[in-house]
Amino acid sequence: QSQLVESGGGLAQPGRSLRLSCAASGFTSDYYDIAWFRQAPGKEREGVSCISKSGGITKYADSVKFRFTISRDNAKNTVFLQMNSLKPEDTAVYYCAAGRNSCGFVWVSGARYAYWGQGTQVTVSS
Repeated sequence: QSQLVESGGGLAQPGRSLRLSCAASGFTSDYYDIAWFRQAPGKEREGVSCISKSGGITKYADSVKFRFTISRDNAKNTVFLQMNSLKPEDTAVYYCAAGRNSCGFVWVSGARYAYWGQGTQVTVSS
């Protein structure tokens, strides 16, 4: 069946970098837009970034703009999130999600995404 698996999370000091990966299986990934969401304990889920099926459209939350970069390698069915200049406020569980034509004006709506990964923990602390 269709599956998304996140990896690459861990502990990083402020100012350092991590790269998250989202590997897809069981469906044709180049038909799907992919988004990254995150949720910290006691806080609302927020959209971090999304990328269209071709990679031609990308969106970012204001809080991560200029620090995070989303990319994809459809041949490997994988989407990446390069996170630079990490801040303690970036600490959260990060989830990837896949949806049809989801990376649009209302890309942060979870209802737009059919498939979700299990999440990977990112902790930013000195």
